[in-house]
Amino acid sequence: MPSFDVVSELDSHEVTNAVDQANRELNQRFDFKDTSACFELNVKAFTVALKAEVDFQLGQMREILKSKLSKRGINVACLEIKDPISNLAEARQDIVLRHGVDQECGKKIVKYVKEAKLNVQAGIHGDKVRITGKKRDDLQEAIALLRKENFDRPLQFENFRE
Repeated sequence: MPSFDVVSELDSHEVTNAVDQANRELNQRFDFKDTSACFELNVKAFTVALKAEVDFQLGQMREILKSKLSKRGINVACLEIKDPISNLAEARQDIVLRHGVDQECGKKIVKYVKEAKLNVQAGIHGDKVRITGKKRDDLQEAIALLRKENFDRPLQFENFRE
């Protein structure tokens, strides 16, 4: 029976490269000269910590990070931007890079596919959603349907089997 998996994955190597490029741009920009502004990547938790002197700089840093991520082929829809924390010494902000299909998102995908009345079945298997059907055309219809819908994270389709 043909099937495919719906996943949401990030290439950690590309994320690391994008953060490194963003740090290099900060070092070269005139408006960030002689500041302690930097990006810190936590690879295990998939978070990026932005550190600057004031909130205004955090906004500029977010835009730099978004541009570098998009240039490296990472969809910025995966970013979950937390509220900034500022005091007299510095301003900090965490950005979580969402990856994997969690239970909530998986349920949304399954519900969306079932409401579309396609001849496919969807089920949650850990951090991915497997969609099976009798015909390859039905699966391709399901992929087209999921690409049109805007979920809270970018989706990829893999393990297409016949």
